[in-house]
Amino acid sequence: MKDLNKLFCVFCVFLCISCKKETKDDFTNSEIKDRYFNLEKIGWKSRAYTQKADDIDFTAIEVPIQYYLLKDLGNENLISVDSLYEENKRERIIEFTFQQDEEKDLLGNDFTGMEYTDAVKYMSFGLEKDFYVVTSKKDTIACSGVTYERNYKIAPYQKVLLFFSGIDPNEKIQLVYTDFLFRKGTLKFQFKDTYTQIAL
Repeated sequence: MKDLNKLFCVFCVFLCISCKKETKDDFTNSEIKDRYFNLEKIGWKSRAYTQKADDIDFTAIEVPIQYYLLKDLGNENLISVDSLYEENKRERIIEFTFQQDEEKDLLGNDFTGMEYTDAVKYMSFGLEKDFYVVTSKKDTIACSGVTYERNYKIAPYQKVLLFFSGIDPNEKIQLVYTDFLFRKGTLKFQFKDTYTQIAL
């Protein structure tokens, strides 16, 4: 009988040890999964804001930083991804596209007034100074970098990624573009929604 009681006690201790209690990390991980699921469900991007000038469409879309973090790091360790987001949450990334109505190549001489290679260089290195952001608190933030996504005349549009730093993640912004490349004037894009933080 004593042996049976000892066996029963050992079994109870083993059972208690093997039962996993929900820890704070499990709750945090679940909360992070919910947040990223909500971002994915809304398509990761804000609404597209388009301005038309003559026969060229200029479109701006804000993309949450979490999208790029998950794309680069994967979704196996969401706590690590979320901590990187917390370190960089004052950064903003805007996808900006240029497209002509008849899908002609916009970097040609007839649109830019310059040689094709010079237009590509401008998209790669000179476009940064043409953009800035105005926050709802009326702060002006200069563009901190541009990445030109070359499409080698395959896609009917030109696309750049614009980077801005030091903006509160809940702040609504207006993107201002002064077009020196196509000479279409100043265009403004008012972002009315922010998807950088999703309420649970």
